[in-house]
Amino acid sequence: MSTNDPVGNFNYPTPYRIGRGRIRELPDACRALGIKRPLLVTDPGIVALPWFAEIQRNLTRPADLAAKIFSKVQPNPTGDDVRAGVMAYKMHLADGVVMVGGGSALDVGKCIALMVGNEGTVFDYEDVGDNWTRIDASKIPAKIAIPTTAGTGSEVGRASVIVDSEHRKKIIFHPRMLPELVIADPALTIGLPAKLTAATGMDALAHCFEAFCAPGYHPMADGIALEGMRLIKDNLLTVFEDGKDVVARTHMMMAATMGATAFQKGLGLVHALSHPLGGATNVHHGTANAIFLPYVMMFNREAIETKMDTLARVLEIPVASTGFDAVLGWMIELRRRLELPHTLEGVDGFSESMAEYLAPLAVADPSMGGNPIPADERDCERVFIKALEGDLSP
Repeated sequence: MSTNDPVGNFNYPTPYRIGRGRIRELPDACRALGIKRPLLVTDPGIVALPWFAEIQRNLTRPADLAAKIFSKVQPNPTGDDVRAGVMAYKMHLADGVVMVGGGSALDVGKCIALMVGNEGTVFDYEDVGDNWTRIDASKIPAKIAIPTTAGTGSEVGRASVIVDSEHRKKIIFHPRMLPELVIADPALTIGLPAKLTAATGMDALAHCFEAFCAPGYHPMADGIALEGMRLIKDNLLTVFEDGKDVVARTHMMMAATMGATAFQKGLGLVHALSHPLGGATNVHHGTANAIFLPYVMMFNREAIETKMDTLARVLEIPVASTGFDAVLGWMIELRRRLELPHTLEGVDGFSESMAEYLAPLAVADPSMGGNPIPADERDCERVFIKALEGDLSP
């Protein structure tokens, strides 16, 4: 570890260790949490990486630790993934969950922990009304999150996004889904392909941006969101162009965590549109967010113009006319340089006819409650069409 590497320990919103090489602390972290038979939840791509074998050895070689791998996790995870993981947990007689991967593996791992001691299906605990109060929190085992991307921030989240049998994304929530420990080692993100680096980075940006724009009084979330966006502006293109830059990778991991921490204030129309689109087409969530951001900015313009003056100043974006126009231009140029699609024409499986079907799902999405301007089904359908046609008119 270089003396210039960012490294730190803190406890907001949960115990968090960040820095190159900190994955070596995992066995002792398991012992400290009383985990001796962890279920190691990841995805097929991670299992094939050389460094994962070392993690597995470190959780099986000591006489007091015995890990079992569960890697049947899809990019947009389903209820079947969670059920299979619960079965694997019980067959292993596991006593805790260690999650290694991007948002999909982390979301499934948290839901496995939720369901090993609770009745019904994971969808019984969708984030609707007081569903979460029916969970016996004492039966949720300890969890350690090890992110390998810099996007969702699921490592510090109290919720997971799971696809149901009708291809709808559902948000599952309970406060105890928050992992007891995060180990964020940027070295684990070095092999992330540039395309995924771009998409996950834009996911983190969308979290920070929508949290900052959400109405309501939450200066802490606003401050975290602003600093998260500054880190993304300064580092996302760097890691896209040079994936081995560990310092920039560290800053991006921190920005992703900050986005998920900030969005307790709220999200908005970007996520409300992205969730049903992802369920229907399997498009990467970060790519969907990247597409929708400018179109949603235009929809919300009247309510967020003043905030864009602040954001342009914090990001040091030159302002020729208004802060809004400056931020919008920067957002579009960033997306172009990251080689992400400008319209929904770049999404396999999407057609204009789907807009009418997806619009009510967007209105019903829990993220919609944080949008600065209320949007009905007709509004959502219109934004879908604008995003398909590349229409950035008001």
